[in-house]
Amino acid sequence: MEKPVRGSAPMPDHIFLSLNGDAATQRAVTWRTSLDVAQGYVLYRRTDAGAGAWSRANAETAVFESDIDCSRMHWCHLRDLAPGAQYEYTCGDDAHRAGAFSFTTPQQHIKKYKFICVADQQCGQPHHCPDYSSFNAFLRQLLAQHPDTAFILTGGDNTDCGQHEVQWNGAFSGLAGVAESVPFMMALGNHDNRGFQDYEKGVGRYYAEPAAFFGAQFRGSYPQNGPAGWQTENYAFDYGDAHICVIGINGPEEVNQWLLEQHAANAAPWKLGVYHFPICYTGADCQNYDAYPAMRAGFEGFDLVFSGHEHNFARSFPFRGEELFERPSQGTVHYMLGNSNYNHPGCHPMPKVWHSAFYPQEDSVACACIVEVEGARMTLTSVLHDGRMVDRCVIDKANDTIAPPALPPRYQCTRMFFKGADLGLCQADTPCECQDGVWFAPLAVLVAAIGGNVEKTQEKVRVEVYDSWAEFSLGSDVAQTDWQPLQLPAPVYRGARGQLYIPCDGCHALGMRWALAARNNFISFEHESEARPVTVQP
Repeated sequence: MEKPVRGSAPMPDHIFLSLNGDAATQRAVTWRTSLDVAQGYVLYRRTDAGAGAWSRANAETAVFESDIDCSRMHWCHLRDLAPGAQYEYTCGDDAHRAGAFSFTTPQQHIKKYKFICVADQQCGQPHHCPDYSSFNAFLRQLLAQHPDTAFILTGGDNTDCGQHEVQWNGAFSGLAGVAESVPFMMALGNHDNRGFQDYEKGVGRYYAEPAAFFGAQFRGSYPQNGPAGWQTENYAFDYGDAHICVIGINGPEEVNQWLLEQHAANAAPWKLGVYHFPICYTGADCQNYDAYPAMRAGFEGFDLVFSGHEHNFARSFPFRGEELFERPSQGTVHYMLGNSNYNHPGCHPMPKVWHSAFYPQEDSVACACIVEVEGARMTLTSVLHDGRMVDRCVIDKANDTIAPPALPPRYQCTRMFFKGADLGLCQADTPCECQDGVWFAPLAVLVAAIGGNVEKTQEKVRVEVYDSWAEFSLGSDVAQTDWQPLQLPAPVYRGARGQLYIPCDGCHALGMRWALAARNNFISFEHESEARPVTVQP
């Protein structure tokens, strides 16, 4: 096979450290070579008390056959390291060895530490030789400012098309000089398991389940403690007093059960998750059906969940059961990391009811989050490449506070929200109402506000959006739809401003779901489509 640009060679490349086992006493080293190199090993020694004798650890190897190359992956697990010590290492075989790199282990049961979160650093250009130099420069800048960084955690989309090795070759060019010394803990994003039947022409797009190239390269890099059938792209690790679950984007039911088991088995003071798709998203047209409600129970066991995908920053109020709170003990904080490689948002970001902080990141900037943990306090600081601060907050579990303080809304009248967005002026005096335990909404107002068609006639209203329609009649508890009649829990009545008030269950005719946030007094409507409705201009 003719080697591609950046193809595998006898000399080790794609070298990176990862946490796989006790962070104070173990490290995993991963690298790639061509098939010419049958075996590999790591030589390592402690350097903080004078250069000691070299120790040797043999690597596990496996062939990785991609769409453009056939190479050998090497995974070496260093064990019985001294806590709180400095080491240097080199990897390869007798004839082909990489230069020495260094790393530091933490003390056992460390309570004060720092890590960096990045997300959506994918780069697709040039097409056959993606340029990750700007991401590399940003990482080096961050590490120069924070040399005590314990590890780097990603929010996914480490590549633009992870089912093509040309993309991983590019991504690792962006990690050179960084990941060899600082553990790099990757979450899987949708781009990381995306591929094309014809990469050259960009046709035949598909998503691998599980993510074949991700698993083949990193199965020895990360703990194999995820749910059966979905390992490598799901794994958990501990650092200091934090238990961190890295959550893939496939198999939500199995993953949810795994998360519940992780929460039950672990009493760590900090329970953190990272999942590529945001639950409290910012996009006007986005959705969270991939995770909710399938993984709701699992997510609600975390103190904080990092996410990416939308390429802009947001931080939620503590969120649980559709309700918004102010104290960290009352819910999970959802933290959207923004993008770390000058990638503009693909959605149309806007602040939503669940956000206490928001930055659309529509200018050409890179963003990352520095997370500092000190006992019961966690400080999260999101910064841009040019030094400007996007957000800083402190979660203090001992005092059960988040600073700066922000209070979630509690409305006097029950408002409607669609995909987290306030419908604005059109619903100012048409709030939802509860009659005999049944919630009603002026669904025509909702549909009109989101760009659907509404036809109002005497005692009837017909609404159409997302390729579905429904007709509701005054006094009737049956809706006519494009698929079959829908039984409603109560009859339609005329309410505020003469509008027809329809049981909220009527939204099911349009493929929507709804939920009441009783504490905050609003009803949230969702739809899984990411289409952008707009009425047709004849």
